[in-house]
Amino acid sequence: MAESAFIIRVPEAEHCVGSLRERFDASARLGVPAHITVLFPFMPPERITDAVLRRAQAVFDGMPSFPFTLSRIARFPAVTYLAPEPAEPFIALTQKLAQRFPEYPPFRGEHEAIIPHLTVAHGSPTETDLAERELAAAMQAHGPIHGNCRAITLLENSSGRWREMHAFVLPDVALGPDLRRPNTD
Repeated sequence: MAESAFIIRVPEAEHCVGSLRERFDASARLGVPAHITVLFPFMPPERITDAVLRRAQAVFDGMPSFPFTLSRIARFPAVTYLAPEPAEPFIALTQKLAQRFPEYPPFRGEHEAIIPHLTVAHGSPTETDLAERELAAAMQAHGPIHGNCRAITLLENSSGRWREMHAFVLPDVALGPDLRRPNTD
C-alpha cells in the first residue's frame, strides 16, 4: 500500500546512529534517513496534489525554524530512541498539521500523547536492549547531537522504497550569534 509521511531530517545524527539504524530499524534499509516524524501516516501519494501541498505549506509558514538537541536516550516497549529537546516545537508542528488534515491523525490516533523521537531501533526486546547499550556508548563518545529544524520533508513510498516527494522550508528566525546560520550567498 502506497503511503506518505512528514518528517524532519536529522543529518547531524547520521554519524552517531546511521549504522545502528541500518542494523535495528527496517525503515533505514528502505531509504528513510535519520529523522523525527511529524505526521505518519499521511494520505496516499497519488492523492497529494498541488492544493494539498499549499495547505501543508500554509501550516509551516507560521512555524519558524528552530534549534534542538538530541542527548537523552529513551524507550518505548519495542523501540530505542533519542528524545529531542525541546520537544514542544515538534509537538506543535504535529498538532498544527493534524488540525489542518484531521482525517490523518498522528500514528492513526493509536497513542494519546505526541512524543517526538528519532528511532534508532525497532524490534525485539533483545535487539532494542543491545541497540540501547551501543547507542549509549556512541553518545558518550560523540556527545550531544545539535540540529536545526529548517525544513519538513514529505516522503512517499509507492515503490517499496521511501523517497522525497517535497520539501517545505520553514521561515528563518532571528537566532542568537552562536546559532546564526552561516551566510551561503
